[in-house]
Amino acid sequence: MKKILLLSFILPCFLQVNAQKIEVSYPPELFNENFSGNVLLYLSKDNPKPKDVFVGAEIIPAFRLKVENLHPNEKVVFDDKAISFPVELSNIERGEYFVQAVFDRNLGGRTIGNSAGNLFSKTKKINLTKEFNKTFSIVCNQMAEDLSFSGNEYYQEIIVNSDLLSDFYKKPISINGAVSLPDEYYKKPEAQYPVVYTVFGFGGDYREPLRGDGITTLGNQPVITVYLDGSCPEGHSVYANSDVNGPWGDALVKEFIPAINKKFRTNGANLVTGHSSGGWTVLWLQINYPNTFAGCWASAPDQVDFRNYQNKNIYETDNMYYDDNGHLTADVTLAGFMPMIKSKDTYQMENVVYRGEQIHSFDAVFGAYDEEGDHIRLVIDPKTGDINKKALQFWKRYDISLLLRENWDKFKNEIDNKILITVGDQDNFYLNKAVHLLDDEMRKLNSNMKFVYFSGDHFTVHFNDDYQKKGHDFLEKCYQNWYNNK
Repeated sequence: MKKILLLSFILPCFLQVNAQKIEVSYPPELFNENFSGNVLLYLSKDNPKPKDVFVGAEIIPAFRLKVENLHPNEKVVFDDKAISFPVELSNIERGEYFVQAVFDRNLGGRTIGNSAGNLFSKTKKINLTKEFNKTFSIVCNQMAEDLSFSGNEYYQEIIVNSDLLSDFYKKPISINGAVSLPDEYYKKPEAQYPVVYTVFGFGGDYREPLRGDGITTLGNQPVITVYLDGSCPEGHSVYANSDVNGPWGDALVKEFIPAINKKFRTNGANLVTGHSSGGWTVLWLQINYPNTFAGCWASAPDQVDFRNYQNKNIYETDNMYYDDNGHLTADVTLAGFMPMIKSKDTYQMENVVYRGEQIHSFDAVFGAYDEEGDHIRLVIDPKTGDINKKALQFWKRYDISLLLRENWDKFKNEIDNKILITVGDQDNFYLNKAVHLLDDEMRKLNSNMKFVYFSGDHFTVHFNDDYQKKGHDFLEKCYQNWYNNK
């Protein structure tokens, strides 16, 4: 018995020492400076570009090490000491993997795998076998570049330097977007136009080719359309003033919008629309800057009532990973009920891919730094799934339902008849459930906030013609109200 116990202790230690390793480096001809920061390793059996993974939509093994003052050509060794998901490197499933590594310089881009200035490796295929003494070598000999913007006189990129954000970050920061002008803009040099600000959901990028889903007219009135994506180093800023991200809301309203009005012939009417994280954004902007915006269409917004946050009442539950019966909860579903991706997997993978993804984005917007000012307070412990009640106190400031319920006398005259919320009742992220809770509360307050529900999930509903018409018609009505009362 003693021999068995001794072997059970020695064998894991032996395997740990002899487990396969992956060495990562970068050449001086690419980056001839020492590196301090996080190095990430991505593996996938199916995705040939694992560094481009969209965490939450895809779950793959990932590993991270933090290094200080690493020299060019000096090797970072990934072994079982790395922060890992789903298990240590020596314990992941054997087989062939596509693998990529990234040195994250964190110069301002959102996704680590594609942030401009980051060093990354081309995809390499490796075979993890039981040959534990083997070491693989990966060289990050590529540098990520910014996406280029392809425009013309009717579709222009606008970059506005922000003093507010630059003061917060202690370095130059800008707010960027794309402006689409109506066909008649240059033919009628005296005409002025309302502006519709369209905010993309998480992962959107205004520099990508125009997708044709923007609002171009309000009835017979052509409009200027401005596309925004909210991207920031921690994820999606949702243009909210934040302890972690800085004053994105004030910067948008006080710096970016005035710059639009100065450069283009606008008539003073601003309307906002967005889907998903963009939907939460525009709702937050309409509530907090009611005199700036004449109307808001929020499509399938992120959680508007934290009594249903990923299908749990975050104020009452103690753990996000398990339900009352001890079963793992789902973060992503099919049609709102069939589990696809577990909450535990999403949170724990994001603990490795430590910035720029959806869950981390919530912590950065809603939360705050710890007492030392070094780390963001995570509302969910990634290891256990337990809820950090101290962090939750900061989150409450961004619970839209709670904000309106507690301050309705202040908001009523400012936002009544200016807000439409639409959502599919089979939302993949349970967002419809939070919308229903807000709807119930607004009915109790005799609010004139509009709520409309459609059959469909988070993605398909957005392409429903009736869904689009409902939103367009509402913004047109808001514009007419503004025009008649200006």
